[in-house]
Amino acid sequence: MASALRLSIFLSLFAAMAVWERKRPRLTLAQSRRQRWPVNLTITLLDMLLVRFTVGAAAVATARAAAAHGWGLFHAVALPGWLAFVASWVILDFAIYLQHVLFHAVPILWRLHMVHHADLGFDVTTGLRFHPVEIFLSLAIKAVVVAAIGPPVGAVVLFEILLNGGSLFNHGNVAIPERVDRWLRCVVVTPDMHRVHHSVVVAETNSNFGFSVSWWDRLCGTYRAQPAAGHEAMQIGLATERDPVRLTLLGCLLLPVTGDLGRYSLRRESRQ
Repeated sequence: MASALRLSIFLSLFAAMAVWERKRPRLTLAQSRRQRWPVNLTITLLDMLLVRFTVGAAAVATARAAAAHGWGLFHAVALPGWLAFVASWVILDFAIYLQHVLFHAVPILWRLHMVHHADLGFDVTTGLRFHPVEIFLSLAIKAVVVAAIGPPVGAVVLFEILLNGGSLFNHGNVAIPERVDRWLRCVVVTPDMHRVHHSVVVAETNSNFGFSVSWWDRLCGTYRAQPAAGHEAMQIGLATERDPVRLTLLGCLLLPVTGDLGRYSLRRESRQ
């Protein structure tokens, strides 16, 4: 039931964002949908099939196991149901923020995450473009956090829905009035805020790590309001991977091995 609900919401949000991008695009992208979508959507389908036929909904399954066996913090500490629900979502969302920082900080993890950043455009499909190995590692990290805190199953389902929906929204190439964007990003990560994270400029790539709410970047000092060159002039992608010929489906899957690490890793950047 939870998987079917998540899938139906995901497909509805994807369709809505795709239409919004078509009707009110924020920017003219360097590469068209026809050039980029086949690779991005094939990677997405591959990820979904691999997860479906291997670990499945790991976070939700772990939450159910935690409830059955009394694992985790919230089974040891008595809290009102609503407070455990809210606290679970907050902890899980912060864990994803930290995970994102980790994938930039550790060179071997950055090699996997490069697949996401190597997209030469920025739209709703970019939010789905992750190397399958990164997907598995992310599922493992979420499962460990869920087992540690023992959250309500409903909180994990909601977290997964908001995480997926947030990724679709904040990668959207959609026009939002500046005033509305300014108010929205007080709470949520907007497309203009997250687009900075996809800049070729290293300092901008290593900022705005949040997927759902903007609080973590503000609290942890990783928030950057705008790209230095402005949204219209900024280059999207990686300075080390500009050749579209290399960014085929096979090229993307092999990028962790063949890609140039450059200076994008947080660890490398700190050594400069």
